[in-house]
Amino acid sequence: MIIPLAHRADQTQEYYFSVKLAEVRRLQAAGHDIINLGIGNPDLMPSPNTIDTLIQSVQQPAAHGYQTYKGTPALRQAIAKFYSHTYGVSLDADTEILPLIGSKEGITHLSLTFLNEGDAVLVPELGYPAYRAVSQMIGATVYEYPLLEHGGWQPDWNVLTDLVTGSESANRTKLLWLNYPHMPTGAPATRALFERAVRFAHDHKILLCHDNPYSLILNKKPPISLLSIDGAKEVAVELNSLSKSHNMAGWRIGWMAGAKAYVDAVLTIKSNIDSGQFRPIMDAAAEALTNSDEWHRERNAVYQGRLDAVHALLNALNCTYSTDQEGLFIWAKLPDSVESAEALVDSLLRTKHVFIAPGFIFGPKGNRYVRVSLCLPKERIEEAVKRIK
Repeated sequence: MIIPLAHRADQTQEYYFSVKLAEVRRLQAAGHDIINLGIGNPDLMPSPNTIDTLIQSVQQPAAHGYQTYKGTPALRQAIAKFYSHTYGVSLDADTEILPLIGSKEGITHLSLTFLNEGDAVLVPELGYPAYRAVSQMIGATVYEYPLLEHGGWQPDWNVLTDLVTGSESANRTKLLWLNYPHMPTGAPATRALFERAVRFAHDHKILLCHDNPYSLILNKKPPISLLSIDGAKEVAVELNSLSKSHNMAGWRIGWMAGAKAYVDAVLTIKSNIDSGQFRPIMDAAAEALTNSDEWHRERNAVYQGRLDAVHALLNALNCTYSTDQEGLFIWAKLPDSVESAEALVDSLLRTKHVFIAPGFIFGPKGNRYVRVSLCLPKERIEEAVKRIK
């Protein structure tokens, strides 16, 4: 006998990478050397001082018990200093920061906190699949807003306005998800974009949720936080993470920043779901946030070398791409001679044993695109180029 599933279990699908990586493992088990350029799983190490702090902390007897739901004061203070140094944003460490078990957790907590069944949520037509999946699991109605391909993948604000004021979604729109530097297109953040977004949130009385994990990776200009915009704290929160920027993806450490009222509301939900994080991880994260600007430059120099190799790979596939992209991935358009992203990805995996991500997993508009990760050594990417050629 099988107990019937809840509706939310039928409203989403298993994450694409969960399914595809199972195929990768089967090929590896059969003896094939798979070059995986599909996922953003940093292969570089955290800084030595981060590792040392973890080791020292784990040896302390007091480190192994339950911790406060709001994270340690030292971690919140480190996040506040990081925001001041990196973005020029002032945050109250006691009231405006909530550590999370990775920023992905924050997507769920924000949705549980602010959405009722039937509320409307605005998500980019190309974006992280969790924005849509979590909204649907909660029973909210998802409305996609277009990104203008020939306008630097910026939101189409006219369509956004129509979506908010239209008869179907009028007075029901609660959240707008934004993510710049954008994944998967690599479109950079700009102050003008964030100013427009904050103004839009004020005008329509919706909560602007900005997902900001890529701002320190291959950034060509000083990084920007949405919270640096005047009036942002009144209508916006920002998620951030050490996963990509500090090579700590498996540590599951991130945070939400915003006004006290938003932090307190999310904490009400979060405190009923988990029991806080492991103290040594929080201690090490606080140390990681003190990494020098030089440490970040050295990491980006490694990614720059890999970027050149990825460009060679995409050239071998006759794809086109922008050289202005930021973040851990390169987004590229297929030539007309290729049937679809799915067809190309499956062919490369099964005949060349090279895996890249098809663009459609980020939205239907991505069917003519692929996304390539920078999370493998340059030599492995160059090997992938040789196989493709």
